[in-house]
Amino acid sequence: MPQNEYIEESIRRHGRRMDHAERKRKREARQVHKDAEFAQKVHGLKAKLYNKKRHSEKIQMKKTLKMHDEKNAKQKTDDAVPDGAVPAYLLDREGQQRAKVLSNMLKQKRKEKAGKWNVPLPKVRGIAEDEMFKVVKTGKSKSKAWKRMVTKPTFVGDGFTRKPPKYERFIRPMALRYKKANVTHPELKATFQLPIIGVKKNPQSPMYTQLGVLTKGTIIEVNVAELGLVTTGGKVLWGKYAQITNNPENDGCINALLLV
Repeated sequence: MPQNEYIEESIRRHGRRMDHAERKRKREARQVHKDAEFAQKVHGLKAKLYNKKRHSEKIQMKKTLKMHDEKNAKQKTDDAVPDGAVPAYLLDREGQQRAKVLSNMLKQKRKEKAGKWNVPLPKVRGIAEDEMFKVVKTGKSKSKAWKRMVTKPTFVGDGFTRKPPKYERFIRPMALRYKKANVTHPELKATFQLPIIGVKKNPQSPMYTQLGVLTKGTIIEVNVAELGLVTTGGKVLWGKYAQITNNPENDGCINALLLV
């Protein structure tokens, strides 16, 4: 091991704290206020350099936002011209339609990079921590209360191994673990039972995402290999995102809508 890489080595061996993502988010949120305070106090050459740096950052941010804005501009493409005798008006329309498909494909890629999705359930009810977790008391006189049992359905991967019970802080019961979801394709109007690959984002908290908690509004990744979906480039899709639309703890199953 190279010298002075003890922190990286520790992260590789033991992972990060459970609230690492939340602490990082709060630190980044505070950083904006710190930057503003620094900008007001700084003067002289340091101020010039700082303002120049901020100016370039703002330009880059505006460019990024502009790139992610949806545009409905129609443009003709030469590769959309079909063979044979076709009237001029149909030829023109076909060219515009192809351009629109191409434009949609580019938008889709940009959305994936930006992490923006039009989801079926944009807002969900917040879940309190005492509803999500049940306190498990341990110790000889049951005086220790640092363990928590997850009371909602969860997903854990195939290669998951529990920690020794003595050291396990979050207990995910076997009876509440799910491996498959009933996913509805909005365009095909058909429902398929597909295996879950992972939990992409739980809107309640980053910690719930890390624990793999499945609540209403959670974005999950499902294996769509058996549907035979292909990209415009001809590659077979095997993983797509879907949003959970029901309360799994009440229904005993997971119903989700595919994000296309």
